[in-house]
Amino acid sequence: MSKKCPWCNSENNHQFLKLKDYFLTQEEFEIIECNECKLLFTNPCPTPDKIGDYYKSEDYLSHNEEKKGLFARIYNSVKKINIKNKFDISVNSQQTTDNSPKLLDIGCGVGDFLLYAKENGCDITGIEPSEDARKVAEKKLNCKILSPEELETIPDNSFDIITMWHVLEHVADLKTEIHHLQRILKKDSRLVLALPNYKSYDAEYYKDKWAAYDVPRHINHFSQTSINNIFKETNLQLIDIKPLKWDSFYISMLSEQYTNNKNNFTKGVLTGWKSNRKARISGEWSSLIYVFAKSCELKEDKDAHC
Repeated sequence: MSKKCPWCNSENNHQFLKLKDYFLTQEEFEIIECNECKLLFTNPCPTPDKIGDYYKSEDYLSHNEEKKGLFARIYNSVKKINIKNKFDISVNSQQTTDNSPKLLDIGCGVGDFLLYAKENGCDITGIEPSEDARKVAEKKLNCKILSPEELETIPDNSFDIITMWHVLEHVADLKTEIHHLQRILKKDSRLVLALPNYKSYDAEYYKDKWAAYDVPRHINHFSQTSINNIFKETNLQLIDIKPLKWDSFYISMLSEQYTNNKNNFTKGVLTGWKSNRKARISGEWSSLIYVFAKSCELKEDKDAHC
């Protein structure tokens, strides 16, 4: 059972939190904090042949368009609002010489963001690990969706924009993933990452029952500090951080379910509101969008790809 940091390989770490997979299996895990780069990581990390078992639930909403109930309705309503917001941040703010910017969405799910991007002039490509979700996305978008293994076959300098909406926390091999992100981005392109923030008020309030820890599906757990430490070793410069304000409400309502609070809807809304109010001062929103620009001058080693 390795406790080596998946980013910097340091064994200088300590236990940050003990918790369960409250969503599905009730199995126990721990979250380890690397004392060097400050990344948090789940231990033990499921092997590649086992990780898929932790996604086998009709309640896994990111891949289930038919799910009924209050939380599903809230999730799908907010998703529509978030898609436009995400598009504005990732595409409308990016100036490209191409009238149809080439956009790759990694972890595209059933293709809702890609559909919006396609309808608004983007040349789209998607990558999705779930075979079921890929089939839905392919039908919706009328194009092939790649599997994660095909990332390494994409030519260098292929995309103007890469988006990963709550995906990097699921990636087991961070070094390889970030290497490919640098490789396939064009110069002066953008990488946009949305990630849960364990330094938010709602994370501190719910502790081990904070739904966005979501072990073991979430392998990595990020803060602004660890993101800066990780990406300072790349040719991707952090140029902006934006909040995902709706996430605090949804995550808080889901966290309330894990506390067995019968009044979870009202209490979750109140906690989400309080989290956002505090974040206006601290900057520690429940989820954050990190916008990176690629520039070869920022990379000092010989592995830079432009």
